[in-house]
Amino acid sequence: MLVKTYGSAIIGVKAVTVTIEVSVYSGVGFNMVGLPDSAVRESTQRIASAFEQSGYRVPGKGILINLAPADLRKEGTAYDLPIAIGLLGADGALDAAELERYVIMGELGLDGSLRPIKGVLPIAIEARRRGCKGLIVPASNAREAAIVNNLEVYGATCLKQVVNHLDGTEPMSPTVVDTRAEFARSLGAYEYDFADVKGQDSVKRALEIAAAGGHNAIMIGPPGSGKTMLAKRIPGILPPLTLSESLETTQIHSVAGLMRSEDSLIAVRPFRSPHHTISDVALVGGGANPKPGEISLAHNGVLFLDELPEFKRTALEVLRQPMEERRVTISRAKLTIDYPASFMLVAAMNPCPCGYYNHPTVECTCAPGAVRRYLGKVSGPLMDRIDLHIEVTPVPVSQLNHTAQAEGSDAIRQRVIAARAVQTARFANEPGVHCNAQMTTRLTRQHCGLDDQCRLVMEQVMNRLGLSARAYDRILKVGRTIADLEGSADLRPHHLQEAITYRSLDRDNWGK
Repeated sequence: MLVKTYGSAIIGVKAVTVTIEVSVYSGVGFNMVGLPDSAVRESTQRIASAFEQSGYRVPGKGILINLAPADLRKEGTAYDLPIAIGLLGADGALDAAELERYVIMGELGLDGSLRPIKGVLPIAIEARRRGCKGLIVPASNAREAAIVNNLEVYGATCLKQVVNHLDGTEPMSPTVVDTRAEFARSLGAYEYDFADVKGQDSVKRALEIAAAGGHNAIMIGPPGSGKTMLAKRIPGILPPLTLSESLETTQIHSVAGLMRSEDSLIAVRPFRSPHHTISDVALVGGGANPKPGEISLAHNGVLFLDELPEFKRTALEVLRQPMEERRVTISRAKLTIDYPASFMLVAAMNPCPCGYYNHPTVECTCAPGAVRRYLGKVSGPLMDRIDLHIEVTPVPVSQLNHTAQAEGSDAIRQRVIAARAVQTARFANEPGVHCNAQMTTRLTRQHCGLDDQCRLVMEQVMNRLGLSARAYDRILKVGRTIADLEGSADLRPHHLQEAITYRSLDRDNWGK
């Protein structure tokens, strides 16, 4: 007897339908075809034990299992449950017609229990697209899948519960999640607030500008000056995620297996802070079985690189293309996968090897030229993609003892949202451009027009400070953001003057 069940395979952040064809025939032997990997092949041992513990039996005949499409590699343990259900259907224990109405995925334990799997959200989206009656997954994954509307999602704890549902003995109740209510309830759940930061008003102002325009930023300062503390609070001043951004971000984290059983939607912008020993593949994504890397996990959020010069040069260089195109492409012999990677890069570094160059009270002990060599570990093309260079100095004790509370993230976020609204209207007819940092050269000339006073300011500063031509466009973009925060339709000299103060690393005399 031939029975079909349906599952899904994850490719990138999307799922494709996999048909599990189970044929039980007169004869002996067990064969599985359709490019299964080792984990899929080992499912036979898990299924046999789960059957015995649950009171079922493996058909004592010849068994052939085909995973179609046969030219797509099947990976992981999530095919245990659909194969087991297919075997029961082929043995006559379940109605074959009923099985074809569901997408079924789950890993089996030896005792017949169901364990969580990765990528449930894209699987649910694909099941709804196919018009399936329902989706059966482990109970730990049910809330994650249930955010997909117009699809009945059943969370099961064991094989026996799935069988009882399919044969009508004990139907399960579908898991229900009000997606919009869940999203609204999770908005604003920020762990860190700028109200906790004493002093550092100039740095807060710079980070507000970076958030308002989507600009990449680097903070340079001695150890203990608060760079990491400030960076962790940036997601709290960014505009809240939209529902579509939340779904897109959740898909990536679902594929990476980072969703907890109590999670349904990621409603707070992600903050990823990989260690400087990270490999190129872990940062960008890929591997033998391609998976999203840290830059994709930071999609719609912040990627924080602490101790930037300590990262491997090759790891930093692979950031350049994703920062421009806002996606990363992983190419393999048989397929090419695109992962979204629209993130705000925030980096931090010490100014020199000893960490105390330009410190107000501690003398730098580095040899002559060491500061420039240390900065030289970060390539020019990467630094070219960073709009704001922010110098961070230690907070005096008098400010640390100050009892007045600083301005909180909520107030800053409202100004950022207002500035982003101006940019959204400005780039309404420009696909792929959502904020000032994404402006092309053409858009920069169009929206950053200079009057005579502004031209004079730019000419004087470029000549006096020895700034490079590549800094010119960055100053215009940051100046445009400062004007948006002020509500000014035109660029004014003081907007550019403030933007120029954030190009310290481009000055010829810095670090000499």
